[in-house]
Amino acid sequence: MAKKKGEEAAVQGNVAPKGYIPALKKQYRETIVPSLMKKFGYKSIMQVPKLEKIVINQGLGIAVSEKKLIEVAQGELALITGQKPVITYSKKDISNFKLRKGMPIGVKVTLRGFQMYEFLERLIAIALPRIRDFRGINDKFDGRGNYTLGIEEQIIFPEIDIDKVSKILGMEISFICSSETDEESYSLLREFGLPFKNAKKND
Repeated sequence: MAKKKGEEAAVQGNVAPKGYIPALKKQYRETIVPSLMKKFGYKSIMQVPKLEKIVINQGLGIAVSEKKLIEVAQGELALITGQKPVITYSKKDISNFKLRKGMPIGVKVTLRGFQMYEFLERLIAIALPRIRDFRGINDKFDGRGNYTLGIEEQIIFPEIDIDKVSKILGMEISFICSSETDEESYSLLREFGLPFKNAKKND
């Protein structure tokens, strides 16, 4: 029973292997923090912005007519992130779409800690380069230091077996940062390696 609980906690992203430090977490401590302190003139390490969490959301309005799609998306997102997604539900009735309040309309995962760093590394190094004709991502932030990236196809992630995919699904990946300005968050995510298409050469 204890082993089962431990495995379940690991799936939920709460437990890292003993002694394991993700490469990007190490990079943040050793390289990114000093770089941002120099660039923005922070007096304390505590002022340096950090990536607090990554939220992956799939809106599945089509699930109103294809009810099994929620279960499929939940399974695929669990493979991609290593964490079990939660189901999101509609908050109101929309008669034009035959949608009633409380109906399942999507799945969502919130990643923190080592699971967050592991996902970010795979996203940057493996998934994004697999996008057809990829030339970088846009640099539009939300004005509060957070960034959302739209992905059109889940098959860019190597965890997904394309031969078993029943429907191409997109997702939104939101990066929630502790910084108060878009400029600070942009610099933070750039340092991690997110390939912004309009990145300044000297940034």
